[in-house]
Amino acid sequence: MATYKGSFTPKNKSKYAGDVKAIKYRSLWERNAMRWCDTNSSVVRWNSEEVVIPYFCKTDNRWHRYYVDLLIEFSNGKTLLVEIKPKKETLPPKNPARKTKRYINEVTTYIKNQSKWQAAEAFAKKHGIEFVIWHEDVLKSLGIKLLKG
Repeated sequence: MATYKGSFTPKNKSKYAGDVKAIKYRSLWERNAMRWCDTNSSVVRWNSEEVVIPYFCKTDNRWHRYYVDLLIEFSNGKTLLVEIKPKKETLPPKNPARKTKRYINEVTTYIKNQSKWQAAEAFAKKHGIEFVIWHEDVLKSLGIKLLKG
């Protein structure tokens, strides 16, 4: 996933539950998911990085703040907390013959993500909503474009 950052301006400002002037995306996938939320008739309300969950990270044994990518409320009453990540970051890294710096970074990222997602699962359960991870397969199935266009 290429680095792609910017501000998002929704067409349907009334659907956004937060400050419409402060919507930031940190990837093309996030921007396209925001467009999907903005234009999807089954989405009643949504926001981006407005839900902040404290989590204890097992990589440094310290507390941090997790800004969840999206909160989406649907017309059927369902509410999702959504993290957008490449599929490879949702799976444990393969154990190589040599422990390279890249492998150590991948393991650290994986452990940090697991710490965040554990906290998000608990938060979602406590609030009667669902935490999900949207990777490229899920985005495609929803009709969300992965490439610029």
